[in-house]
Amino acid sequence: MSNSTQERVQVGIEEHVATVTLVRGAKHNGLDWAMFVAIDEALARLRDADAVRAVVLCGEGPSFCAGLDFASFMADGRDLNGELLERNGAAANLAQRMACGWRDLDVPVIAALQGVCFGGGCQIALGADVRFAAPDTRMSVMEIKYGLVPDMGITRTLPSLVRSDHARELVHTGRVVEAPEALALGLVTRIVDDPRAAARELAGEIAARSPQAIRAGKRMLNEIYAPPGPDTLALETELQRQLLGTPNQAEAVQAALGRRPARFEDPQPASTNAG
Repeated sequence: MSNSTQERVQVGIEEHVATVTLVRGAKHNGLDWAMFVAIDEALARLRDADAVRAVVLCGEGPSFCAGLDFASFMADGRDLNGELLERNGAAANLAQRMACGWRDLDVPVIAALQGVCFGGGCQIALGADVRFAAPDTRMSVMEIKYGLVPDMGITRTLPSLVRSDHARELVHTGRVVEAPEALALGLVTRIVDDPRAAARELAGEIAARSPQAIRAGKRMLNEIYAPPGPDTLALETELQRQLLGTPNQAEAVQAALGRRPARFEDPQPASTNAG
């Protein structure tokens, strides 16, 4: 990894366990452009690490990940529609790889959550195979707050974790879920006082098993819980591109940043006349 990306993500490998740490703690590990690139590079490194048998994913500081740092992207003039959403013939775009990449690794990934786990941060956490959460963990599928849909692989992760009605409520409201409810819904695996220590203990237990069996088990479970139907990642990107930059989406961002109620314009209803 380059020096610039090491300022956002650190990867350490010891006794067949890789620990991936988001290191933008002062910003609650908010996702700026450098963080996206760093996570992508970390995933690429892990895909080539034959000796790794389990991964611990965590964040420094008070929170796991506060989601997309909109202010940073706006200040940098980054093109969310192009740079994050362009697939270039691949199965997933850069934003989707942040979450799907953990699920697609050959070995189990255990996420250690604390503090806020919002928006893109929530979707990254859902991409892990197991999630240990501190009692203060708060989760939210928050994209609706900014006039968007969750588009970081949630169509591959959420359906295997929660019921359809709960998923719909979470996506449509963006409400914050406290740790006990997150456990009841299936968003987290267990609530523990020290999620990082619990994640490392489980990762060590897994790493003591046959590496071939570990990989076969992960592949088997991925196949069992794979979402059916069309290319859901392409659907995420298509819907997001229809929303990005529209007047209502811009109003949602400005209202959220200004901490004021949004003033939306309702779309014209589709005609039901036969002609």
